[in-house]
Amino acid sequence: MKFFIDTANLVDIKKAYKVGILSGVTTNPSLVAKEGVKFEDRIAEILQAVPEVESVSAEVTPDALTAEEMIAQADELIKINGWDKNITIKLPMTLDGLEACRYLTKKGVKTNVTLIFTVNQALLAARAGATYVSPFLGRLDDISEDGVLLVTKIAELFRIHNLDAQIIAASVRHPDHVTRVAMAGAHIATVPFQVIEQLAKHPLTDQGMEKFAADWKKSVQQ
Repeated sequence: MKFFIDTANLVDIKKAYKVGILSGVTTNPSLVAKEGVKFEDRIAEILQAVPEVESVSAEVTPDALTAEEMIAQADELIKINGWDKNITIKLPMTLDGLEACRYLTKKGVKTNVTLIFTVNQALLAARAGATYVSPFLGRLDDISEDGVLLVTKIAELFRIHNLDAQIIAASVRHPDHVTRVAMAGAHIATVPFQVIEQLAKHPLTDQGMEKFAADWKKSVQQ
């Protein structure tokens, strides 16, 4: 399973990229708004900061409700970096979003259909040609539904019908989510940098490093 980072914060993106585990970046207008910058400017900065990742998701804004409006915004986003091969247009799971997805896919543009909460929605997105589908497991957990089970069902459905869309497990809240979606068959988990830091930590690792350091100090003093 690959890791995308879910943020518009350049510092966190660069940290994750430097570690060497990053395959992509997902953003949305809300995340960019938190940074206090212009949406198009931040997307351009992210594309320049992570040149070797496979995908940087740039989401159409919520006021783009029709397929035509989404496509128009996508055309502008694509122009940001001269049709950067890494840019992915993020679209909502609506009928108009699916129409825009099909159009952009035929033009060779990568797409990420987001806000998926059912198996049927994921199936529709895959059939519309989505490069990625993003089920939001954390938000389902918030309403006492099993978000990881949804990922499991989508992965099984895609396997049975040989669908090419990659599953991005989104709205991941903690390390156990990451383990469970990896076992469930998600191709990608998109997570905040805080979760990436948590994944790398374990108290026994810290204790081991402290012991090794203490033993090394004794050996060089002899």
